Amino acid sequence: MTTTHGQRAADDLAAVREQWGDLLAAIAEPPRRADWMPYERKGFLDQLAADDRHDDQALDEATIGRLPLTIREHPAPANLRALDAALAVERDVFDMCDAVAERVQLPARDRHGRWSLGADPSDPRLWHVPTYRDAGPATLTSAGSRAFGLHWAAVWLGGRALDDADRDLFASTPAPLVDQVADVARAARLRVEGALGRTARTLTLDGACPFCHAGLITVHNGGGDPRAAVATCSTGPSCPAPVDAERGRRAWRGPALVGLWVALQAASEEQRAAA
Repeated sequence: MTTTHGQRAADDLAAVREQWGDLLAAIAEPPRRADWMPYERKGFLDQLAADDRHDDQALDEATIGRLPLTIREHPAPANLRALDAALAVERDVFDMCDAVAERVQLPARDRHGRWSLGADPSDPRLWHVPTYRDAGPATLTSAGSRAFGLHWAAVWLGGRALDDADRDLFASTPAPLVDQVADVARAARLRVEGALGRTARTLTLDGACPFCHAGLITVHNGGGDPRAAVATCSTGPSCPAPVDAERGRRAWRGPALVGLWVALQAASEEQRAAA
């Protein structure tokens, strides 16, 4: 099956969204190689509780499904590469959203007779570009939809790339514009994954499989795509692990990787206790 440029753009933007919280948390942490296991960063939880999330204006503007996960102030960032990547990705994706909105979002007059991009300016499906008092960043009067953060921008842009739009609100996205979105999305994904150290790699874990106690566990970390990560046991289908076999080997994917990690930890603790 051939993947269209629109689908590729949507997939790359989804990967950016899924890793955005980790990237923001990484700004406050020293650089390190990503583990093969899915993990939860304390910094990500801190981000959700950050003071800037409770800014009155942000709460007034936010709506369900578009709560912002934004770059916060870091007086002394521990990971400059992550900070630079986050700022660059946010800028490029926001600029692309502005450009797409100006091309495909249908203009109309609101009830006060003012022209706007979209039939109903309050419609949450619309993208609102920043407004300026005069010209230049120093005269910004409204951040528009950028106030909702990168996550919402990626969702909105992915929809335009797939052209899954209501024709009352959006014109069809031209193919050359979809190509531009795909290029921006791919560059954003590579920046995020590069900053997080999530290059695709394969490694063999120390110790035997905790289920058959004979085979070795080989992990393909899937690069930046957690859906592509898989671990297999070299014993083959005779391994009693409670997962399906793929190509003649027991394979752990998705949530099953957590079960594998728990079993490996338990086996390691048993070995230490017996020593």
